Amino acid sequence: MTEAPSLLTIKEASEWASKHLGKNVTTSNIAYLIQYGRIRKIGENGSTQVDLQELIQYYQSYNGAREVIFKERLGDDLNWALSFDQYKEAETTKHVHRLHPYKGKFIPQLVEYFLDGHTDKFKIA
Repeated sequence: MTEAPSLLTIKEASEWASKHLGKNVTTSNIAYLIQYGRIRKIGENGSTQVDLQELIQYYQSYNGAREVIFKERLGDDLNWALSFDQYKEAETTKHVHRLHPYKGKFIPQLVEYFLDGHTDKFKIA
């Protein structure tokens, strides 16, 4: 017999994540995880819930494990600074980047990185 998942509302999930991480995790942050397929949405007709175990697994992947896993897959020459892993979701979706889901968008920090690193004197003047 399999154990039933511990289901949390989006608000309960944000409260749990805030306590777990020791920083503010909003309901918008949890909705973002659902919207972009990081965790599954459970429920219909306004009763959205998430599985606590999925949430735990998602946040455990951020305790340095992601860099190790990606370097195992892609090689040690991976420039982890370009992952922008240190930024909060709210910082990577600043301006109008949360108006609608668009998986091909660039986070502003990536664009800034390349523009700042490749600006010549003509572009500055």
